[in-house]
Amino acid sequence: MEESNSSSEKGFLLLGFSDQPQLERILFVIILLFYMLNLLGNTAIILVSYLDPKLHTPMYFFLSNLSCVDICFTTSVAPQLLVTMNKKDKNMSYGGCVAQLYVATGLGSSECILLAVMAYDRYAAVCRPLHYTAIVHPQLCASLASTAWLSGLITSLIQCSLTIQLPLCGHRKLDHIFCEVPVLIKLACVDTTFNEVELFVASVIFLVVPVSLILVSYGFITRAVLRIKSTAGRSKAFGTCSSHLLVVIIFYGTIIFMYLQPAKSSSKNQGKFVSLFYTIVTPLLNPIIYTLRNKDVKGAMRTLVTGNAFSS
Repeated sequence: MEESNSSSEKGFLLLGFSDQPQLERILFVIILLFYMLNLLGNTAIILVSYLDPKLHTPMYFFLSNLSCVDICFTTSVAPQLLVTMNKKDKNMSYGGCVAQLYVATGLGSSECILLAVMAYDRYAAVCRPLHYTAIVHPQLCASLASTAWLSGLITSLIQCSLTIQLPLCGHRKLDHIFCEVPVLIKLACVDTTFNEVELFVASVIFLVVPVSLILVSYGFITRAVLRIKSTAGRSKAFGTCSSHLLVVIIFYGTIIFMYLQPAKSSSKNQGKFVSLFYTIVTPLLNPIIYTLRNKDVKGAMRTLVTGNAFSS
């Protein structure tokens, strides 16, 4: 009993890239830079979307929610990872690990649903432009955003509660960059078939179903774009769709790789780099691809900055 409880008493050793000190130092600088840019870019999107009346549309409402999720998601991982990478003692408290597990799982799941919601918004805007305001009205926007946040909370409570009940028999070494469900399942010293099945079902609901809906949405969008007679209009629409799909491919592709495979498979370093992609890299790409390339957002930022400069 004492051996099985030692993980909760002593915490975990978060190994990360400690076996490669040079790589760890390089990654520390990269992660710190990406985290700061992530905070800056996503905070700018939230502020501009709120302060500029021209951006009070469903698209920017969902983008603001996405930016908020991204800030919280990366913050649940990056600071602890940076602290661990910068010290010889790789210890992480049991309570800190459990808190990170719940928060990161919930926010990651919310982002999966939110990206699907945004694809539906783009479908309605491109394929049903005359009825867009009637279809995507403020009440629906609030309901869809709430569903994304609540669904993440619910799946986090279920998945993480089942995971932390697994006996670890004194195993404390987490050969990963943060506390994550598949990694803790690997650490268990009992049969984890039920947990693996539950994780697979949750992954299908939060990964396969949203990806399928996104692909269907963009299938309709592509068909509508091909009907545009203007070459310039068609290329602009395809450019926008390809940018959005790039984020979807990077985010869902890396998470599917991590979650829709047997818990005992995949190389350790592969899993670490994959997790870095969807926790650190993708949240930074979202503001760049979704909005910072958008003329409306750039114009709103310019107006906001010059307006504040003149007023001061």
